[in-house]
Amino acid sequence: QRKLFFNLRKSKKRLGWLNAAEVSAVARDLNVSEREVMEMESRLSGRDIGFEAPVDDGDDNPPAPAAYLVGHEDDPSLTYERQDEQDSQLELLRGGLADLDERARDIVARRFLAEPKATLQELADEYGVSAERIRQIEAQALKKMRALFTA
Repeated sequence: QRKLFFNLRKSKKRLGWLNAAEVSAVARDLNVSEREVMEMESRLSGRDIGFEAPVDDGDDNPPAPAAYLVGHEDDPSLTYERQDEQDSQLELLRGGLADLDERARDIVARRFLAEPKATLQELADEYGVSAERIRQIEAQALKKMRALFTA
């Protein structure tokens, strides 16, 4: 096939498309079947297609082969795995918050989970303590939750 490829490519530059007589002559000269000559001719006349879409992606261009590939985000097993992981993390968070006293739970929820997030000073004014005390309560609560998550 290699001999056929190189010789036919050289001949095609001179001749263009081969007619039946030329196919027979080339097949006889190269000692291959006419079918092989015609098959190689069709391969040589084909053009390469880029894997990605061309830069000037107009409506008249066919979609690139990459457009037919399935994305990993559509994989049902990965979707299930992500959802299961989210559910597990949410359950851990709920368990961690449930272990806190009411004030610490409120501070953590309003500082990290609420929108808009409360500032230390806003919470300090509401609870009648200093912003530093709110920061300490928050730090203790987070430490307690972290210990629960790593256990």
